[in-house]
Amino acid sequence: MLLKRVLAKRILDSRGEPTIEVHIRGCKASSPSGKSKGKYENIDFFRSIGFCVNLLNKTDFNLDINSFEDLKKVEDFLAVKLKLKEAKQIGANVLFALESAILKALAKSKNKPLWYLVNPQAKNLPVPIGNSIGGGLHSHNKEKPEFQEFLIIPRYKEIDKNAMLMRDIYKKIGRMIKTNGKNDEGAWQTYLSNEEIFTFLSKFNNIKIGVDIAASTFYKNKTYSYNNKSFNREEQVSYINSLIKNYNLYYIEDPLDEEDFEGFSKIQRKNSLVIGDDLTATQLPRLRKAINAKSINAMIIKPNQNGSLFELKKIFETCKKHKIKTILSHRSGETLDNALADYAFGFQADFIKTGISTKWREVKLNRLIEIEKEIKNL
Repeated sequence: MLLKRVLAKRILDSRGEPTIEVHIRGCKASSPSGKSKGKYENIDFFRSIGFCVNLLNKTDFNLDINSFEDLKKVEDFLAVKLKLKEAKQIGANVLFALESAILKALAKSKNKPLWYLVNPQAKNLPVPIGNSIGGGLHSHNKEKPEFQEFLIIPRYKEIDKNAMLMRDIYKKIGRMIKTNGKNDEGAWQTYLSNEEIFTFLSKFNNIKIGVDIAASTFYKNKTYSYNNKSFNREEQVSYINSLIKNYNLYYIEDPLDEEDFEGFSKIQRKNSLVIGDDLTATQLPRLRKAINAKSINAMIIKPNQNGSLFELKKIFETCKKHKIKTILSHRSGETLDNALADYAFGFQADFIKTGISTKWREVKLNRLIEIEKEIKNL
């Protein structure tokens, strides 16, 4: 496939904020945006979204693209053209949308599904993780749980059964607890405390319980500040470990500040996943540091924290080599692009974190169900 010109445009994400969409040969790809951002993730746009849109629309690529590995040609071309050290400096949202649109166009030209270009040998479907109740920066309530996401992880093997179970439990939550509407990820908002929510979720069958603590969002001056208490690092570690034990938590994301590699290593993980998100920010050097410090046994991977799908493949390979579980994740400001499902399957992620409710989340789950049917027919 000869890549000549692309059409880039500004669109609005699920929060009504501007992001970028790229069109190539009748295929389009867009990038989401995050509200809760780690300090180490790459910038969204070089200079501004308008500058990046105009830049892509004026660029003559003239590159021969025939495989996933040819994305390296695109990155080298952009780095030279813009006199950048690496292509990611154009902005993670820009590079991700561009590379995703290229792969979609290439897949169309070969009459293959998108995931096939990433890994034609892919066979294991990821387990979906659903954000059912929200707090922290994603909640509009004045009184709210400090933790950012309360997650349900279904135990079935089939994607359609898992999706159905998550949706069923989600609806029950809305009827059973006092809510104040939904947050920007479609999760229920509530005034309940962290512990009250864990107690409530423990009542449901066929799920494991997870939490995105997002500890950096309430950490200041070496103190973790809660509604009615405050902890130093040792007390925070003890508190999180007690929650894991008391509520049989399986999934614990960002339990400490994003700088505290050593603190992460003290979180109990015998039967649990201790996950880096802000800690690792989808960056290879941060991942390697976490591995050396034995900080994590699982990692959130967000394509638009990095931008380069080519580098994302290296991140997945590094995680697999060191037995780090992988979770490919959406962002709070999403688009209707469903490619995340293809990348989760293609990269053979262990999990996909893509929410439960709202059309922006449902398209990813529905695409996973389609992929499940595709591989059965191969």
